[in-house]
Formats: sequence, structure tokens, C-alpha cells
Amino acid sequence: MTAPVRVLVCDDQALIRTGFTTIIDAQPDLEVVGECGDGRAAVELANRLRPDVVVMDVRMPVLDGIEATRLLAGAGVADPVKVLVVTTFNLDEYVYEALRAGASGFLLKDAPPAQLLHGIHTVASGAALLAPEVTRQLVGRYAARIRPAGDAPDNVALAPRELEVLRLIAHGLSNGEIAATLVISHETVKTYVSRILTKLGLRDRVQAVVYAYRKGLVT
Repeated sequence: MTAPVRVLVCDDQALIRTGFTTIIDAQPDLEVVGECGDGRAAVELANRLRPDVVVMDVRMPVLDGIEATRLLAGAGVADPVKVLVVTTFNLDEYVYEALRAGASGFLLKDAPPAQLLHGIHTVASGAALLAPEVTRQLVGRYAARIRPAGDAPDNVALAPRELEVLRLIAHGLSNGEIAATLVISHETVKTYVSRILTKLGLRDRVQAVVYAYRKGLVT
């Protein structure tokens, strides 16, 4: 049997923290290894417990979730921790600051439990997660403020099919959905995604979405 995904839950609202913990611990392949209510404690616990995923609130006392994310997953961190940010619609600007800080994705706090669990698994697997229903609205609004790590060069030429895949990623489609749309195999999509990230010097799909909006490839 494979070891369960180890999760640290960080939220200053005890009711939400307890709810997340209850949902996560009910899954046989997930395990909450710690919980806390402020960003400083999140950094300390994450560095000590080394969870597979940190579920991070944005607005917290002592140290906010953005700065905590930067300390755990930002540029220059030798052994980054995967961070999944949770937020509400009226905190969207903070979410994108968190993505700049190194978060692997975000979810809305009112997302159904299944979406939270899917998000944890997705981030734990090394993939990035953007809530599809808000990708266009939020990234489109704040893309100009976001600079992918290393700031991808402007003179990189993507092949027509790579551009097509990048646009679909930016619209929030999963690899399976892209495969169905383009009538190609799932493995082929993975190859295209890997090639796009490598060519553009981007870390993950989150930065690919940001890049696509910043370069005007989607509107």
C-alpha cells in the first residue's frame, strides 16, 4: 500500500479548519498531520513536519498566507513545499499574489468537498490547480501584475500545436479535456505540456496560464 498524502491545514477560522480536517481525514489515502491558525505557525509546522501539501488560507494573523507561501515555496527556497491556497471571490487579488509567491494552485472556500480532495491530490502529484470556473475571470483581471518565475523570454517560438495546447490550458482545461478537444492521446498532451513549460522556462501550469494571459494569447 502507498503511504497516504500528508496534509497540513492552515486557517485562522477554527470552524473551517475543523471542517477541512474532518473531510481530509475521512479519506483512506489522505492524512492531516497538523493544523494551525496563523502563517508563522504554518511555516514552522511545515518545515518541521514536511507535509506533502499545505492547505493555506490567505488572510491570517501574525503572518499572512501570501508571505507564508513565499517562505515555503518561493523562488530560492531549497526544498519547497507544495501549497494549495483557499480563498473567496473577493480575495482574488491576494490569490494571484500567492501564486506569484509559489503556490501550486487555489480553490474557493465554498468549493464542494470533492473539489477540495481533488485539489489536494492534484497538487500532491506535482501538477498545478486552477479552479476552472474562475480561471478566466481572475487571471484575466490580474495577469498584467504577475510575472512567472524567471520571467519567460519573449522570443521563444512555440509550434502551432503547442500554442493551441497553451490556449486550452489557459482556459482551464485538464489534460484529459485537451486530449478530447484536439482528438489526441492523453500522453501526447502531457508531452506537449512538458515541452511548453521547458521552452518557456515555466514551473507549472499555473505559470503557463499566467504567461498566456500576459502575452495576449487569450482574452
